[in-house]
Amino acid sequence: MSRFEGRVAIVTGAGEGLGFGIAQRLASEGARITVVDVNADPARQASRTLARQGVPSEVVVGDVGDEATTREAVRTSIDRWGRIDILVNNAGIGSPVAKTWEMPVEEMDRIYRINLRGVFAFCHHVIPHMMERDYGRIVNVSSASGKEGVAGAVPYAATKAGVISLTKSIGLELAKTGIRVNCVTPGAVMTRLLERLTKERIAGMISRIPMGRTGTVSEVAALVAWLASEECSYSTGAVFDVSGGRTTY
Repeated sequence: MSRFEGRVAIVTGAGEGLGFGIAQRLASEGARITVVDVNADPARQASRTLARQGVPSEVVVGDVGDEATTREAVRTSIDRWGRIDILVNNAGIGSPVAKTWEMPVEEMDRIYRINLRGVFAFCHHVIPHMMERDYGRIVNVSSASGKEGVAGAVPYAATKAGVISLTKSIGLELAKTGIRVNCVTPGAVMTRLLERLTKERIAGMISRIPMGRTGTVSEVAALVAWLASEECSYSTGAVFDVSGGRTTY
């Protein structure tokens, strides 16, 4: 029997990149997937790819910063499968490169809305359904930047730090239940987003990684899959590094 046979997972930002890699990994082990993404074409393409692999999926197109998207994702999952076992809060956006005093305050509002408020909203709406079964796994995708801080990208780093604290706090709230809440802090991972950067900037990132290379989507997805499984039974409110040794705390 596959590890996620009969399980239902909501994965945000699952249209492409890391989110799609996570969705594929969970699906490869039996999970049924609700794909949530703000971009319709990648979301539907992801669903078609899963269908070709024999994986049932649903698509919800919407901004995770809009609570209506959260409600629709939950309603879609419950209507189709009657349960939600796994939530992966992966959707996020980056900051423009600018010093704090040069950046409009509205940038913090925009990034907070997606990176932190969206995670809170999905947890808020999904947890009651998990509590009905006294089982669930929530995995929040933060960033190494949330541990270290990043000059010139304060809203991004600050909101990712917020995801870490949110994870710890909700993990404590649910510690006596069958629901586990953890987060991962990826460093530089080779996705299309990273590929758009200059070679010089990528080289600068790699210079800070003890392993001397970027990570892969499959490496992050493998860790998320364990955190989303029944095997992860004694870890909650925890932060799991996946950064090639860049952050080891």
